Amino acid sequence: MKRLYRSIGIPVLSLMLCLCAGLAQAEEERTSFSLAWSIYVGFMPWAYMDEAGIMDKWAKKYGIEVDLVQINDYIEAINMYTVGEFDGATMTNMDMLTIPSASGVDTTALITGDFSNGNDAVVLKGRDSIQDIKGMEVYLLELSVSHYALARALEMAGLSERDVTLVNTSDADIATTFKNSDVQAATLWNPQLQMAMQEPDAVKVFDSSQIPGEILDVMGVNSETLKRYPELGKAVTGAWFETVGIILGDSPQAVAARTYMGENSGTDLAGYDMQLAATYMFKTPQEKLDYLTTERVRETMDFVTRFTFKHGLLGSGAQSPDVIGIELPDGSVWGNKDNVKMRFDHQFVRMAADGTL
Repeated sequence: MKRLYRSIGIPVLSLMLCLCAGLAQAEEERTSFSLAWSIYVGFMPWAYMDEAGIMDKWAKKYGIEVDLVQINDYIEAINMYTVGEFDGATMTNMDMLTIPSASGVDTTALITGDFSNGNDAVVLKGRDSIQDIKGMEVYLLELSVSHYALARALEMAGLSERDVTLVNTSDADIATTFKNSDVQAATLWNPQLQMAMQEPDAVKVFDSSQIPGEILDVMGVNSETLKRYPELGKAVTGAWFETVGIILGDSPQAVAARTYMGENSGTDLAGYDMQLAATYMFKTPQEKLDYLTTERVRETMDFVTRFTFKHGLLGSGAQSPDVIGIELPDGSVWGNKDNVKMRFDHQFVRMAADGTL
């Protein structure tokens, strides 16, 4: 056997090298990509982008194809991306940290489209201060961005989660649950928030406009894929800002676009516009660059990592909040420099701002 191995070693090695070269060549020639999105006010532009052919136009410009795929379950979409079924997916910055990045998948926030500016809120019945929440049962989807919003509300009020009792409730049930007379407090997001506020004694005592820029909606894309195929980053970035430029206006085309997004997210134009009013969407590439500075991103992710570490969302082996390295817009790393798995890379947005896409 040893003699046989030696006699065929060079041919086999050559064959293996040829196969590897062929695989590498095939990889280099990859031209098709897929991105997953799910229904939420800040993610609906991906639906319109697909419907209007904007993504196809920009993909064709760079000689590639980009398939935008709707996945009804938000978390399932992120999980599917994490295991490699998609090249990217829509998610919040917190979920980007705790799902793909914490699972070892290096992920870049290619598009940071908006931040929650009132879409997440703490609602009480018959009380008008966050201080009144002390000692109450609070219904919410635990370990979600609503949980994060509650934690920040309590922190800013000089309280903590020890001052309340959390009642885990699914996002599908929480608006209905809030109608029960024995339920006096909830933390929830739109459109469930709109439904809860229809209760006659409902009072919004805290919302995400008080923590601007902390709950970010992003299109997270595999960092290695972006590095290998920059044309993907260019096409997606160009398509995003063209889409935003259309929908954020009063023209007939803008109204038609928002009507389409509303109807395809279970509401209508008025309902979608109401949700959009509680969402700060960056209108231009330069506005995004000016707002999401390195210092702002560092401050935001400091809050997020402390919350996620405290609740065990960074993995059982995490010994500190900075176990995962986060690359900031200026290229510096916050956290573990030997374990960079989350990135805020603005190179493609800068190209859009400079008009070089």
